[in-house]
Amino acid sequence: MGERHGINRLPQIEGDKLHRKKFDTYPIGFFHADLAEVRTVEGKLCLFVAIDRTSKFAFVELMEKADMRAAAAFLEALLEAVPYRIHTVLTDNGIQFADLPKNRQGPTARFRGHPFDRLCHLHGIEHRLTKPNHPWTNGQVERMNRTIKDATVKRYFYDTHEQLRAHLTGFLKAYNFARRLKTLKGLTPYEYLCKLWTQTQDRFTLNPIHQMPGLNF
Repeated sequence: MGERHGINRLPQIEGDKLHRKKFDTYPIGFFHADLAEVRTVEGKLCLFVAIDRTSKFAFVELMEKADMRAAAAFLEALLEAVPYRIHTVLTDNGIQFADLPKNRQGPTARFRGHPFDRLCHLHGIEHRLTKPNHPWTNGQVERMNRTIKDATVKRYFYDTHEQLRAHLTGFLKAYNFARRLKTLKGLTPYEYLCKLWTQTQDRFTLNPIHQMPGLNF
């Protein structure tokens, strides 16, 4: 690579600053999800990103394609990675996440169903969509998307997809385990989850103090 991958110098990220506009308060398990295109010398990849509105826990997956199957596979991976129940996922209206508006009604839509919606239904997750032409309603994950790209593909040169994957793994570990966020009162996302575990264990499927799965993607 053209420059050493310094993951310790994390750029400004969502959660470092308090914004005037306040989000409604939700328990952990409300994820914002989005995707973006990234490139290495070997070609392009699709970067799927999700961030919890409350805990700020972030998760990413690199996929070869940006299609419905990839989006569903990403949700499956997210479910395995998060040690607590996911109750809501907010995405845009892209065909990876939802049918076209004209195809969302009627018996055919109910019979076929979008793969992402089917998976949400299977796990009891409410799938919300942003309002058309209102992309800022999913701003949390879009900012995280930009942050990840600024820290990786916009700063470094990658000969292979594997180099990018390795750097993303390091970045996510540094963020989830070491980045102290003002919106979490100085805690890291991991420390915040451990604190919640001691207060509301009923929301968890695993004890985060002993195990935080899913970071080796």
